Amino acid sequence: MASQKIIEAKTQIVNEITDIAKSNASFILFDYRGLSALETAELRKLLRENDANYRVWKNTLTKRALDSLNYNLDDVLVGPSAVAYSTDTIAPIKTLSNFAKEHPALEIKGGIVDGKISSLEEIKKLSEIPSRDALLTMLAGSLIAPLKDLSIALNLLSEQKSE
Repeated sequence: MASQKIIEAKTQIVNEITDIAKSNASFILFDYRGLSALETAELRKLLRENDANYRVWKNTLTKRALDSLNYNLDDVLVGPSAVAYSTDTIAPIKTLSNFAKEHPALEIKGGIVDGKISSLEEIKKLSEIPSRDALLTMLAGSLIAPLKDLSIALNLLSEQKSE
């Protein structure tokens, strides 16, 4: 009876991991060994503030869930692993990367980004993409620039005609 409950509990966790991996744009695995309890709490807070979550599951259960989705991350699921996930593709990547700069104990391993297995190198490249707000600001600036130039040109023309 007790072993049946354990199996049911593990099955429930595998189903939860499967749902999370399927329903989020990013599912980033990282090694948290060496982080203090305060640093871990700080990381959780930063991830939450950036619409991301942090979980730790047994590697065997995570592997089982990912295998059911045809993701082979066996080389990444070595040693203690935590997962940061979000519906926002970049949020957990940028948060983890920025945190790792100040806390070298945190080591990003790899993960799933937009439905594809991503290596550490690919995740590092994604971490260098400007934030959504910065991209929107750049877009707005590039849309406004021609109008500003036109306005300046029209003002110069009107000044020349009034002379």
